[in-house]
Amino acid sequence: MLDYDKEAERYDASRGGEPRAAAAAQAVLGLLPDGTRRLLDVACGTGIVTRRLAARDGLRVTGVDLAPAMARQAAARLPGAVVRADSRRLPFGDGRFDAVSSVWLLHLAQTAEDVRTIVGECARVLRPGGVYVTTVDKAAAHNVGSDIDAVLASRPRRPARDEAALVESYALGHGLVPAGQARFTGRGQGRSPRRTVADLRRGWFVTLPPGDPLADEFAARLAELPGQDLPRPDPVFTLRAFRKAG
Repeated sequence: MLDYDKEAERYDASRGGEPRAAAAAQAVLGLLPDGTRRLLDVACGTGIVTRRLAARDGLRVTGVDLAPAMARQAAARLPGAVVRADSRRLPFGDGRFDAVSSVWLLHLAQTAEDVRTIVGECARVLRPGGVYVTTVDKAAAHNVGSDIDAVLASRPRRPARDEAALVESYALGHGLVPAGQARFTGRGQGRSPRRTVADLRRGWFVTLPPGDPLADEFAARLAELPGQDLPRPDPVFTLRAFRKAG
């Protein structure tokens, strides 16, 4: 698992920067119902997407993140609107928000119960009729059918905590019903072999920890691919929206 305090300084530059943030924010905003005035962005990270959400006229946005360095960067972008907190224990009252978003969060959960709890907390702070928007199937989005994916296909895998069907089942269990979906391109996130090796070395792939002989084996195979600095296609991410019963 990556240390997101250490990642904070390079996070935006290594993940598509403003173009990716713009695509994500536009997709989230497109799923919000008319009349949305208060939005909670859970796991807001550096605030690069959150700031764009907050730019919509009439929308008051609050960001939440657990990693101190991430929360500090977000607070610099959105002064007075960022809270450091655990997404499993949100420090807000019931029904406080018209909408809640969690972009690139659920796949990081350690257990299925953590995902269930996060979805439950997002549902709890939503008003009746409010909408929860979240990314699903993140790992699958990064498989674009490239030669890099072919090399990585045999790596050990852990269960996808954000699988769409699972997230929907958790949502239904907390009184949230499907309310739409959208897709957006992770601009600037197309992997090159050299970049993938670098990600491997710093613990991006949780089942291939740095220093593990198997990680070294995959790194060697990636280093043999042509076009070491040529990015492969960008991933396309999926958002699902769920409405809280009135």
